Amino acid sequence: MLRQRAVQPPESTAAEPRLYRVVADRIAQLIRDEGIAPGARLPSERDLATKLAVSRASLREALIALELGGVIEVRGGSGVYVCEPDVGADLPEAGPGPFEVLSARRLIEAEVAAIAARVASDSALDAILTAIEAMEAHHANKTTNEQADRNFHLAIARSTGNGALVGVMDYLWNQRGRLWHKLKEHFQTEELRQETLKDHRRIFEAIAAHDPAGARRAMRAHLERVTRTFSRG
Repeated sequence: MLRQRAVQPPESTAAEPRLYRVVADRIAQLIRDEGIAPGARLPSERDLATKLAVSRASLREALIALELGGVIEVRGGSGVYVCEPDVGADLPEAGPGPFEVLSARRLIEAEVAAIAARVASDSALDAILTAIEAMEAHHANKTTNEQADRNFHLAIARSTGNGALVGVMDYLWNQRGRLWHKLKEHFQTEELRQETLKDHRRIFEAIAAHDPAGARRAMRAHLERVTRTFSRG
């Protein structure tokens, strides 16, 4: 009888730093190298993105991380200002970047919506609709509205009957950490909130019509619109 050799796990390696933290370090180095004093305004996002050769989305995540670390202050309609002379201080860990999470959600949730359109029962559709109605009823209450939004996306996952997909969706939602909420604080608008309600209705209508292609398109369009809004501001 042959004896199987135990498979040894690969040696652990240090995790690569997240891109937004790399960009944040480069901005901090720029502040030091150019002697930008506390209270001074940084170049515009467009100019910084060009100077650092990074996307606007990556730059925006880095700026939010620096704001969370107390290094800079983002003033809506005015610009970004240095507010902490010790730019070499460690930044707080804020989890995956918002655009990293949105990218994963576009990939996964579009297919989850398509599956839901094929298999959702009447009771599952009722649960999705209940979440939409709660968002509409509590539009002005940020906490309740946020919970209803979460319930909407999880109800779609539950309607597939696949517990693994529910777990994945729950994980992705929980990655909406400090960076996400700070970004939302700066760039969430009443127009975006209204468009979100319309998007959710379109997603629900496609699922209720048992239209997988339509549900996939509606979910992807919703998450792409959120991405555009947060990246362009």
